[in-house]
Amino acid sequence: MKTGQSIAGYAFEDLDPTFLFTWKGTRESKKNEDSYHSHDYSEMAFVLSGSGRYFVEGEMLSVREGDLLIFGPNVRHQALYCPDIAVPATEFFVGFSGVHFQGLPENAIPLPGGQVLTHTAGELKRRLFRLCAAMQEENAVCRQGRYYMMKAYLIEMILLVLREQCEPAERPRGYAFESVNKKYVVDQIIGYFEDHFSEKISLDQIAENMYLSPFYISKIFKSETGATPIRHLIDIRLEKARELLEGGWDGSIQEVAATVGYNDAYHFSKLFKKRYGVSPSQVRRKA
Repeated sequence: MKTGQSIAGYAFEDLDPTFLFTWKGTRESKKNEDSYHSHDYSEMAFVLSGSGRYFVEGEMLSVREGDLLIFGPNVRHQALYCPDIAVPATEFFVGFSGVHFQGLPENAIPLPGGQVLTHTAGELKRRLFRLCAAMQEENAVCRQGRYYMMKAYLIEMILLVLREQCEPAERPRGYAFESVNKKYVVDQIIGYFEDHFSEKISLDQIAENMYLSPFYISKIFKSETGATPIRHLIDIRLEKARELLEGGWDGSIQEVAATVGYNDAYHFSKLFKKRYGVSPSQVRRKA
């Protein structure tokens, strides 16, 4: 990040934090209770499940799944053991230093209204869950480059929190979004179709896994191939079915349909005849 960049109204120098540690735990006994304390670095705590309470700077705070707490330097806090809560909070902690925003104390990360607690939802919540899982997995295997992977995940977490406080920038009218990775995205989807055509495939799930919208995927797919993703998948399935039938498949049409991803043999036969002008049964008899 270049000097003087700004997100959520906070200008900062090069964003180059020092990753310190991660910790995941559930406070199920007084042995896990931390003393009322503070430190000179920053600490993010994300509640993965359950609920609990914190004592922060003389104030009692209730937390639940999806809550994010950020304790800056010298902020006194204590996670409390709560025997009255049915499902105690399971939390994921990340410690770091080396961050400076103009007008804020060293290592402080701003949250809305200057609070230490914010409740996340939607895409931010899902992405924070994924980042916590990725950091936990990376921390467990201790592979070469572990520190830099953890640092990269940390930077992503910080930027996600800051971006959530920004108004989305409006794209100028008439601007056509062009991505140098469009062909790569389309090739990845086609490859997935080729390998998984016999399975139930959801465009929404593919879009979520690729961090893109279904609308955008459909748009670039058609611009690159001339067909929608679903049309392309149908073509792959029908071609595979024709290969089976011409190769002397001796099973039923229902079995052919199931093999290429269709539970309804009648629907499969209609698609097949529309594509090739003959029914699956005719192709099999000719073979």
